[in-house]
Amino acid sequence: MPLSDAIPALLVLADGTTYRGWSFGALGTAIGEVVFNTGMTGYQEVLTDPSYRGQIVIFTYPELGNTGVNPEDEESSHPQVRGAIARNICHRPSNWRSTQSLPDYLKQQHIPGIYGIDTRNLTRKIRTSGAMNGGISTAILDEAELLEQVQAAPNMAGLNLVREVTTSTAYEWSNPTIPAWEFNQEAGVNIGESFTVVALDFGVKRNILRRLASYGCRVIVVPADTPPEAILNHNPDGIFLSNGPGDPSAVTEGIETAKALLLSDKPIFGICMGHQILGHALGAETFKLKFGHRGLNQPAGLQQRVEITSQNHSFAIDPDSLPTAVVEVSHLNLNDRTVAGVRHKSLPIFSVQYHPEASPGPHDADYLFEQFVQSMRTARQAAIAKVE
Repeated sequence: MPLSDAIPALLVLADGTTYRGWSFGALGTAIGEVVFNTGMTGYQEVLTDPSYRGQIVIFTYPELGNTGVNPEDEESSHPQVRGAIARNICHRPSNWRSTQSLPDYLKQQHIPGIYGIDTRNLTRKIRTSGAMNGGISTAILDEAELLEQVQAAPNMAGLNLVREVTTSTAYEWSNPTIPAWEFNQEAGVNIGESFTVVALDFGVKRNILRRLASYGCRVIVVPADTPPEAILNHNPDGIFLSNGPGDPSAVTEGIETAKALLLSDKPIFGICMGHQILGHALGAETFKLKFGHRGLNQPAGLQQRVEITSQNHSFAIDPDSLPTAVVEVSHLNLNDRTVAGVRHKSLPIFSVQYHPEASPGPHDADYLFEQFVQSMRTARQAAIAKVE
């Protein structure tokens, strides 16, 4: 698109910093927390990840949209971000899987974007000052007027956004990773040995459900406010706590449910928000990171093992608040030493802060799904032996 046809757009941060660029996607105004993602690929998965609800995402990779978009790569039914920020935008994608350009897709989905700004400068600003609210607008080009709206918006700390993304009704998921994309040929060895998993939906990504199905799990997805009795009525072999957006400490119903489920002796596996919810249920606290972890190359590990992981979160478990008598740290983020995984010392309960299902990202941590299945297998065998 020639700049002569481009529509001006304005970005204003809560501290008054302004950037002027050009519009891509929908026209209008979007306000949310401005964060950055360092991934070199996977922009469609990022845009549709429910964990990004309420946020405006800076893409640090310098050009966005080269491969277009397609229905297969969506992590939910529609984009979850409030807006998108890019250096350059491709209006004519070239990829055999593409069905639509990124600007047309965002326009159709009513998501504003701004491009043509110095995203390296903006990212350094967020790293230095921390994530903060901001606004993108094509309708309000007066800096003071847009700043007033940005400063009136609520901060992410204390926000319960799970209710905006959780499913309204329970449903069963049965679609595994399609054969063309299956990277772990051993995943299917569990088919025929079915395990029922109830997934508590705080904003679950589709690829998490695919990986569970690929490992032979029958997955029942339930709303975040489902009481523990209703979850246990499904007689699950295991319980999964999903990823999701916002402040985990504000998801009080989910925390209380997780506390009750700890008493069931069922294997429990949590990812991202689910990891934080589990931490609260065990008695720990969470805190907001300065600018969070969002990218595809975050190293995580402990005891001579390192995994390169996909991460997307604003909050982390406070290690000093963990009840060390019953739980231990299993993984650390090796960039800043924050807690990246915990494990119960006596029960089959564990969680990680990162995304082992990737999409996008590396597959180093996919073994955690097999670990969850193994914990369900062991629990089943123990129950059979007890009866006999």
